[in-house]
Amino acid sequence: MVANGIEYSRQVSGREERRWANAYTRRIWREFILRAETEQWSFHHFLALLTAEEVAHRQQTRLARLSRRAQFPFLKTIDDFDFTLQSTLRLALLGSALTPDFVTEGRCLILYGKPGRGKTHLAVAIAYRAIQNGFDALFVTAAELIDELSAAFRQGRFGEVLTRYTHPHVLVVDEVGYLTYGTDAANMLFHVVNDRHKRRRPMIFTTNKPLKQWGEVLHDEDLAHAIVDRILERGRLLHLDGPSMRTKHLGLDDFTTQAVSTQVGRISGIERAEFPELTSRARGWRWARIDRGWRQV
Repeated sequence: MVANGIEYSRQVSGREERRWANAYTRRIWREFILRAETEQWSFHHFLALLTAEEVAHRQQTRLARLSRRAQFPFLKTIDDFDFTLQSTLRLALLGSALTPDFVTEGRCLILYGKPGRGKTHLAVAIAYRAIQNGFDALFVTAAELIDELSAAFRQGRFGEVLTRYTHPHVLVVDEVGYLTYGTDAANMLFHVVNDRHKRRRPMIFTTNKPLKQWGEVLHDEDLAHAIVDRILERGRLLHLDGPSMRTKHLGLDDFTTQAVSTQVGRISGIERAEFPELTSRARGWRWARIDRGWRQV
């Protein structure tokens, strides 16, 4: 095996081969020698490419291992997310959520919207980007987190189980408000949020409930307020709208939007809009409110 006057079989001896700790490199180096002879590589170029191949393989292995450990329900990336279906959310609005700063500065996100809008997809994509940036992550539903901590508290293992949710660099808590929780739900969730807030560990929440309803969902208005307060101190609330990703092929959201758009806006049961806007056809008109309605005068 000679190329450019170099005999690769002598340069890479059996003893040196055994020194390679990576089994992947031991499997591919002979194939690289054949390529080096064919393409007339220098020995330096040969070692550089072999090393680069080993580093890339280790990176892929690490991503696969941490993705499995994160327990994602599926693997989605930010490139898979269709921002064209959103009326207000754009990729630029995510800002540092896709950079290492999201983790190192302990920032948080609450992704709010109706079912099917892509909240979980976006949460997984952001957490996976954190893994790509060198951190680890954990995905859990709110119901699983609350139930596990509640059971651990009754068994006297609360501190041990709490560490599972406070240790990862990024924690994704999915579906806040979808299911009914026990009466200690706010207390369990507060321990996680408060500990991670003090450690400046980022959190991502998905929810279909407005933040003002979290007190009702978690059975404690005061603790719910404290939870949201800590999340949003270094966090942001992002609203996902648009059609449901699951049923957009049926056009159900288009039908609903069209039906709603033909109705007059109502506030607290008032039959007509409380503050109607004048159009070009209505210029010069004056409106007066009589009892609960409006009429032209």
